[in-house]
Amino acid sequence: MTQVTERGTPLPAAPRAGVRRRSPAAAACVVGGAVAAGLGLGFLAVLVIVLWISSPYPDSGPGGALHLAAGLWLLAHGTELVRYDTLSGIPAPVGMTPLLLVALPVLLMRRAARLGSAAEEDDEEVLPAAAVFSAVLCGYLAVGALATVYAAGGPMPADPISAAWHIPLVAVLAAAGGVWGARGRPLGPLPSWLPGGVRKAFVRPRYALALRAGAGGSLVLLGGGALVVGASLAWHGTEVQASFLSLTGVWSGRFAVLLLALTLIPNAMVWGAAYGLGPGFALGSDVTATPLGFPGAPGLPRFPLLAALPAEGPGTPLTWAAAGVPVVAGLAVGWFAVRRAREVSYGETALTAALGAVVCGLTMAGLAAASAGPLGSRRLSEFGPVWWTTGVAAFAWTAVLAVPVAVAVHAWRTRPAIGPEGSDADEVGAGDDRWHDSGVREIRWAALRKAAGALVPEMAAPVPPAVPVVPVTPVPEPVAVPAVPGRRAVTVVSGLDLDPGLLAPKPAEPVEPVSAPLAPPVVGARVLARRKPVPE
Repeated sequence: MTQVTERGTPLPAAPRAGVRRRSPAAAACVVGGAVAAGLGLGFLAVLVIVLWISSPYPDSGPGGALHLAAGLWLLAHGTELVRYDTLSGIPAPVGMTPLLLVALPVLLMRRAARLGSAAEEDDEEVLPAAAVFSAVLCGYLAVGALATVYAAGGPMPADPISAAWHIPLVAVLAAAGGVWGARGRPLGPLPSWLPGGVRKAFVRPRYALALRAGAGGSLVLLGGGALVVGASLAWHGTEVQASFLSLTGVWSGRFAVLLLALTLIPNAMVWGAAYGLGPGFALGSDVTATPLGFPGAPGLPRFPLLAALPAEGPGTPLTWAAAGVPVVAGLAVGWFAVRRAREVSYGETALTAALGAVVCGLTMAGLAAASAGPLGSRRLSEFGPVWWTTGVAAFAWTAVLAVPVAVAVHAWRTRPAIGPEGSDADEVGAGDDRWHDSGVREIRWAALRKAAGALVPEMAAPVPPAVPVVPVTPVPEPVAVPAVPGRRAVTVVSGLDLDPGLLAPKPAEPVEPVSAPLAPPVVGARVLARRKPVPE
């Protein structure tokens, strides 16, 4: 039987058992993930089409340009491409990912996850974080699978195995960051399946400080790497300019080379940091550039960034100066690992600095792995820093310097305050209330009065007024009055005789004005906080 409303319109049928109700919010999240992937593809497609139109010698039609744009989008996720049109006829892998290009899919995916976690209206359905994460991820991966199939018909198809795990990895990290940011960046609680000791340990402020210290050290290393690369580009300015002008003679080609060099600047920063740490970076299967020396690599392609490599031969004091980058990074980790609290022990501070060094090492290892990759076969099969040696070097440099620096900074911040006349205020105030009864306040007041001179007059100690003695009359027992229905019971106390003169208000005594000038405020005085007694 169909139910109708008062106006005669039929009511919607109730959902049957076993049939789940479709959520429009979940569908919107799926569409949002697909749109995020489509926007990244569209941006690269427009850029490639513009360069293809402006090129005087296009190699293929618009279809080839669109296939190339799909390949670049996959390369932005870390997917390895395969180049078949080589001189030797052997397929050459291209696996070096421009790190600046990775920011495009990450930002779009993160924005889609944030929009899916927010509700524009009060009555709009808000999905749980896991549902938003799964829905956005499904839409994004669906477009990624289609892009992988489409790029297979182009000049640089993607390796299916590489695309099968690189695209989900980037999408998962970006979507998790977006949902976490939309939920207010909560730091807990951790999942219940973890051991109780682990969940309790991660709520301590030690780990937040370690993350901050490790992030600070990593940023210092990257900034130092950028400084090393910039100094090398300026030192080899003539070679860099000649390499840039010799690649192509048209403005569209030079613009493409410039864009490629800009997208590879973050990679160059990581390589500069690895160079300063000591392991350096590989420029082939048997060539490594380190501050101790560079044997040279004759088979390198012509590119402006590669023209700024150090000169061949052993290291010089100029190349050894790159070791100052990890030194500053270790000092930064030690500085950020110190808590502004006196109750923290030296062992806790040292452990926090060591954990910060671990975070810095892991971060640099991940960046080194992301910035490296093959650019071809044979000699160019290994290009960039080795991730594990870079991570170990970053941990060793920062741990050796950060731990003693953190302990020294903690000792300086928690040093005892020195009072006037060289008295140790911590020794005076520790243990009990000796700070109040040891005469320290009188000593300070005397010093201030002596420095002020005649501005602070001598004042006699006030004499306490005499307290009048009032005779007390014995109070008899109270007399209880029987209660009347509907009224309160009243207790009458008699025999309370007081002197009426005691209750009368007394006239206020005139106060003579003080002719002495007021003391000016004391500048440079240090006020010590009163400490609680330490239980024995």
